[in-house]
Amino acid sequence: MTPLTYNQSDMTHGFKSDHSVMIATAIAVFVSTAAKRLVASPTCSDLLATRSLQSPSWGKKKRMPPTVSGTIAGVVIAAVIAVVIPATVSPAVAEEAFTLSPWCPPALRLDEDGLCQLHSRYQQYDSLYGKGVGGLKTGLPAWREGFTPQQIDLGRYLFFDPILSADGTVACASCHQPNKGFSDGLAQSQGVNNGVTQRSAPSLWNVSLFQRLRWDGGAASLEEQLLGPLYAENEMGNTPAQLLTHLVDSPNYPGLFAQAFGDATITHERVYRALAAFESSLISLNSRYDLYAHGVHDALTPREIEGLNVFRSFVARCAECHTPPLFSNQQIAVIGVPERNGKPFDPGAQAITQDPSQRAGFRVPSLRNVSLTAPYMHAGNFASLKEAVRFYTQGRGHAVPEGEDLKIHWHIWEPQLREDELDAIVTFLGSLTDQSFMPEIPQSLPSGLAPVGIQTKDNNNVTAHRGTP
Repeated sequence: MTPLTYNQSDMTHGFKSDHSVMIATAIAVFVSTAAKRLVASPTCSDLLATRSLQSPSWGKKKRMPPTVSGTIAGVVIAAVIAVVIPATVSPAVAEEAFTLSPWCPPALRLDEDGLCQLHSRYQQYDSLYGKGVGGLKTGLPAWREGFTPQQIDLGRYLFFDPILSADGTVACASCHQPNKGFSDGLAQSQGVNNGVTQRSAPSLWNVSLFQRLRWDGGAASLEEQLLGPLYAENEMGNTPAQLLTHLVDSPNYPGLFAQAFGDATITHERVYRALAAFESSLISLNSRYDLYAHGVHDALTPREIEGLNVFRSFVARCAECHTPPLFSNQQIAVIGVPERNGKPFDPGAQAITQDPSQRAGFRVPSLRNVSLTAPYMHAGNFASLKEAVRFYTQGRGHAVPEGEDLKIHWHIWEPQLREDELDAIVTFLGSLTDQSFMPEIPQSLPSGLAPVGIQTKDNNNVTAHRGTP
């Protein structure tokens, strides 16, 4: 088996390549070198080093100490740079503050057509019917690809920019925060004007590998999925017309769209494509579990291996729905999770398919980075993994509300797992954590608004920035 390697250039995605800084740096190096040569020339050297200093302590003409000579040389260099650089770098170049990266994110490789393609050891394995479900060494399902590095990087800026919301306060990253596994830690996410969503925000890691999107499986593509949060009144609350107006009127986005698409025209399709491009780059396939799956046996602790064995056992049957390598079989499953706090019952997939057997059915979520994405289930029912795992041991349909006749998935039964087995499963799930290919979080945005989803310490409490200038 040929080992996979990563080019150093692959790790540079997301760093701004500011032309003005590059030009200024080159000029600084040139002027600095010229100044050093000037100082080293006989005429200048005699002027600096042998000039007579008449003072009681010196008495005679002596050579100037090296520290003094070096200081004067530094002043000369600094003065020349200060005069030359501002005159050389044109105002137009200096205003070019945002340049999109020409490199693919580290999980992807640039192909001969200039497109970023997924690069993973799992691609060396087969999977039955190409479904991407099976044992430890199972190939991946089909994934979304075909984006340029610049389109991905443009999507990165848009993802964190609250300019996409109606009032400039909410971004995609408001509900999909990097440090929380690209979820938000809430049972119901918060939108503009204190709006509240119906369901919890799912993680976006490996979202490009899913054929069903949203909890109810109602979207078949990343572009279709993002239409919901962009225009829902309780989420980002925007309108298609206002979305374009804000981007077209911004000082930097037309130029960035030109870099990503060849001209400065901003269309809805290009906005959606850029966001889909960025989301497709969120790949998490390098956890300690993955090392174990690839043959590194000591990548997991004995306790984690014990938990994996329980997880895959025919008694627990966790892996029959949460199947490697995605830890999801991508199906709709009815498991009988109730709503929280007496809220109206969520019909789930039935609202999309009109199939009564899919009432309260939801897409099986991936368990990758699941330790970061509490609370759990579509309604945020469980605050801890232990609570979520225990739900499956309490009896088939035990939580179904009175009056509901749900078609519970046949994998759900009464395994009667012991407490230590539940703990072992939870311990194993921790080995699925991997955010090693976390994208760079922009510290400034083309809109001039503050990035959303960045965590800072404020009075010892971790809070997420809102989108204010």
